[in-house]
Amino acid sequence: MKITVINGTEKRGVTYKLKEKFLERFKTTADITEYYLPKDCPGFCAGCASCCAKGEETCKDFTYIQSIERSLLTADLIVMASPAYVMHVPGAMKSFLDRFAYRWMSHRPASEMFGKRAVIITQCLGAGARSAAKDIKHSLSWWGISKIGVFTGALLSGIEWTDLPEKRRRKFLKKIDGLSYRFFKIDYSRPAHTNFVTKFKFLLCRLIQKKLYGNNSDYTDAKYWHDQGWLDNVRPWHKTIKNYDYMTVAKKQ
Repeated sequence: MKITVINGTEKRGVTYKLKEKFLERFKTTADITEYYLPKDCPGFCAGCASCCAKGEETCKDFTYIQSIERSLLTADLIVMASPAYVMHVPGAMKSFLDRFAYRWMSHRPASEMFGKRAVIITQCLGAGARSAAKDIKHSLSWWGISKIGVFTGALLSGIEWTDLPEKRRRKFLKKIDGLSYRFFKIDYSRPAHTNFVTKFKFLLCRLIQKKLYGNNSDYTDAKYWHDQGWLDNVRPWHKTIKNYDYMTVAKKQ
């Protein structure tokens, strides 16, 4: 199986230790690709919306985005590991999520995402881990992912792994190990179930795109939906493409 990990910071602190513990039992059998922000996706989303209006290839940082997206689309499991900064995700992670605005269901979602599974790992000193996880989960769910596991933790004292009391470290490790086991025993040859909420959001967006396509068949998002067959009876959760060839599909579009 393939795992793609997005690390919200380059710092190898508590979040890194928890992520490593989660991946521990996967390392002998899985092909794991990791990205560290902002190193592997430098700069920030400028909010120009060109990716949504004109196509993702028009983004000034498309070279970085293309490589990471290919990894996300071919992964069986996506792991998002990020600490919480001032109650939310770090700026680099927020910018990363903003860069994939064009993959929201309201624009041009990738059919592969509807069969994927994801895990979010967040922690912080005090409050904020849950709101940071919510930031990430919101985007993942609008990408089409229904099966999302979440780990959140509050340090209460200390900002380094070695500063944590032994009792709290054991509690964290036990909790993350339980999440790891649940995702390790999954049969990844079968796509994840797409839940009702995801289907409802998709069908609502379909109504909008169908209207837009009727008004202008060359509109970027609506044309994409038409080409996927989604304006008719095709649904992304009915067929998940394995071994996705990004460039081949991009050329067809």
